Amino acid sequence: MPLFRHTDHPPTSSGVHKTALSVNVNKVALLRNTRHIDIPSVLRAAELCLEAGAQGITVHPRPDERHIRPDDVYELAALMKDWPDREFNIEGNPFQNLMGFVRDLTARGLPLHQCTFVPDSEDQFTSDHGWTFPADADRLRPLIEQAHARSVRVSLFMDPVAEAMAAVKAVGADRVEFYTESYARASSGTERSEALDRFSSAARAAAALGLGINAGHDLNRDNLTAFLRSVPGVQEVSIGHALIADALELGYTATVKDYLRCIDEAFAVAP
Repeated sequence: MPLFRHTDHPPTSSGVHKTALSVNVNKVALLRNTRHIDIPSVLRAAELCLEAGAQGITVHPRPDERHIRPDDVYELAALMKDWPDREFNIEGNPFQNLMGFVRDLTARGLPLHQCTFVPDSEDQFTSDHGWTFPADADRLRPLIEQAHARSVRVSLFMDPVAEAMAAVKAVGADRVEFYTESYARASSGTERSEALDRFSSAARAAAALGLGINAGHDLNRDNLTAFLRSVPGVQEVSIGHALIADALELGYTATVKDYLRCIDEAFAVAP
C-alpha cells in the first residue's frame, strides 16, 4: 500500500518537513444541529479552511450523530476531490461505525487518505484515552488490514507511552496520534516540561520503529508552537475545538492562517 503524504509542506532549509494542519469541523456541525436550516455550513467551513491553507480536513462521526452526520462525510469527501493535494481523515471507533465509512467511501471512489482509530464508547463525551496493548491488539489487527486493503492509512489514538510504540508497530498501524490533553492541561512550567518529556520520548520511540506521528486534542494557538518545538517528527496536528472557537471571533481564514503561523514559528531557525 502506498503511504505517501499528500500534506507534506516543502522542506525547510534544514530539510525538515513542517507539520501539516488538519482542521476538525465537528464543532461546526454541532452548532448547525441546533437548528434545521443548515447554518452554519460544514461544507463551507471546510472549503474556507482549505482556501486559507489547511492541509487537511478531519471529521469524527459518532454513532449518535450529535455533530457530524453521514451526509456530511460524503459531501466533504466529494469536496476533497477538488483538493487533490490535501487529505481527508476520518476518526472514530472501528468497532462502531468507522469501518462502514471506510468501506463505502473507497467503494464509491471518494477520497479517504487516513482513518484514525479512537477507543471511544458510543456515549463518550469526548476522546479521553488511547488504545491499550496487548489487550486491544488482536481486535485491531484485522481492521487495520481491512483499511490497508483499501489503501487507507491507519493511525492509532495513543497516550504518550514510549514502551507501547513497539506494539503499535507490531499490530500493523502506520502512525500514532498522540492524545495531547495531558500537555494542554499542565498548570505549571514543571508539569508542562514533564509532559513534553513524555511526548518527546514516545515520539522518538515511534520514529525509531518507522511509525508516523500525529497529535491532537486541546492543542491551540497558545501551546502549539512549544509542543512542536519539543516533540520531534510530528507530521500532522488535528485541531478542532480551539480552532473553531477562535474562528467565531476571527473568522476561518484568519484563524487557519494564525495556526499555520504557530507551526511556522516552531520550525523557524533562530537568528
